[in-house]
Amino acid sequence: MLHVTIRQLTVFETVARHLSFSRAAEELYLSQPAVSMQIKQLEENISLPLFEQMGKQIHLTEAGNELYLYSRDILQRLADLEVALDELKGMERGKLNIAVVTTANYFAPHLLAKFCQRYSGVTVSLNVSNRESILKQLDENAVDLAIMGQPPDNLDITSQSFMENPLVVVAPTNHLLCRKQRISVKRLAQETFLVREPGSGTRSAMERFFQQHGVRINKGMETDTTEAIKQAVQAGMGLGIVSLHTVELELETQRLKVLDVQGFPIPRFWHVVIRKNKRLSALAQTFRDFLLMEAASLIHNAGKNG
Repeated sequence: MLHVTIRQLTVFETVARHLSFSRAAEELYLSQPAVSMQIKQLEENISLPLFEQMGKQIHLTEAGNELYLYSRDILQRLADLEVALDELKGMERGKLNIAVVTTANYFAPHLLAKFCQRYSGVTVSLNVSNRESILKQLDENAVDLAIMGQPPDNLDITSQSFMENPLVVVAPTNHLLCRKQRISVKRLAQETFLVREPGSGTRSAMERFFQQHGVRINKGMETDTTEAIKQAVQAGMGLGIVSLHTVELELETQRLKVLDVQGFPIPRFWHVVIRKNKRLSALAQTFRDFLLMEAASLIHNAGKNG
């Protein structure tokens, strides 16, 4: 009979998913020696090696591959059990695991605060990552739901839009184009643009827009955060295309200005995304309904009052 603990399976599954002891330790908030000890005890319990070292990389053995499949299934069933028990407890308690793209982090905490005011016993785990990381979390069923701009077409997910997410062109307030109206898209070819990383939903929408208009833009600095783009635009390094929700403070304090460019804003939407066939807890379902029914009005009112 196997003497395997849930803790050992959790540690093993994390190491196997990352194929890295250090990254597993970081995710689990453990020391690397503690992770190594759990794996060593697990290997002793099953009397088979689970990992093998090849150069600087570790790989799963045949036994490791088998255990990885079963461990994911076991841990998912335990997560489903937790959902079922939370449903029996009702809405007074529970935990939400939510992932949002970095751009959405400008408004997501406000929505979560409103939700938690309503359900005071709720705890929230909020992961802010780039789009690629969040898609991986959805694929691995590591979060209840995610908020992002443009959901992919090639993953087994379902999505619903809940709020407008217009993209605008921003410039430093002393830029020559700030005094122009109805700027043509072709005129932008003379400017340098600070852009998000490949795979970003904002960048994809930007590239699609300029391709449709037959315009090639000059790309300057590339970064994986909107905050870096805003700072660089303020410094005069170029123009940026960002979600309007991310520059409300800079517009109010007159550190940035939205340019009047033909074809802008680019219409987009925020989406709440879940893995297809995922069993949402009553709490997660309530939060999704909250987003679909109330998010847009809450953010709109916050903008008017701020």
